[in-house]
Amino acid sequence: MAAPGANDDGAARSADALVELDRITRLLRRECPWDREQDERTIVPHTVEEAYELADAAHRRDDSKLLDELGDVLFQVHFLALLLEERGAGDLAQVAGHTTEKLIRRHPHVFGAVEVSGAEEVLSNWDAIKRTEPGREPGVFGEVPENLPSLLHARKVQRRAASSGFDFPGVEASLQSVRDELAELESAEGPDERFHELGDLLFAVVNVARKLKLDPELALRAASGRFRARVTAAGELAASDGQSWDDLTPERQLAYYARARMTEGDLHK
Repeated sequence: MAAPGANDDGAARSADALVELDRITRLLRRECPWDREQDERTIVPHTVEEAYELADAAHRRDDSKLLDELGDVLFQVHFLALLLEERGAGDLAQVAGHTTEKLIRRHPHVFGAVEVSGAEEVLSNWDAIKRTEPGREPGVFGEVPENLPSLLHARKVQRRAASSGFDFPGVEASLQSVRDELAELESAEGPDERFHELGDLLFAVVNVARKLKLDPELALRAASGRFRARVTAAGELAASDGQSWDDLTPERQLAYYARARMTEGDLHK
């Protein structure tokens, strides 16, 4: 249990640190030629990049990296809020205040008298409350960003449909859909039909990820990372035998790849 006053001390330290970050952000905006040239359109690509680096640190459970990447994202928030302030469209206080109001409004089971049975009902209530807020784009799929990565866009669309009641309980139906779509892809003829069926298969796989409460984007990136590490290790094994990876036949490359998998420390092969 935290000592008396520990929470107050933490809040005071956080407030002091945020004041200092705000001071540094304003100084950079005035004094740094690069920072002076930026606007929200040029900054947001960096914001997205930092968000992905944060997600990677979280997935790896790397607390040191997570601390660092959280700071980078926090700076992005401060900088973007400062751009709003400069043109009289808002400021960091309004950003924080708006978020606080939204969190209170969307958590009536915490700040009101609503009772929920679990996390799924919390999400369902969240989506229902969002649809009643003024200024929201109407429709089940209102305000689903079109520039999301494809896997996350698919998951967002599926979540929105599920929040309207269009969903099946459990994961088995979604797994069967993957099997069905794979069979349709295998029997597809011509590039157009294969393109269509491949999309359906990927969409079905994302639905399984949603049902299992897994992030499909991070899962695929992790799989790509494992594959890259294994191919690299296979090339090193070949080199240790005096072989050039690029000169090997596909069969020999596959044999080295299998050896790399057998010797890796990854428990999730």
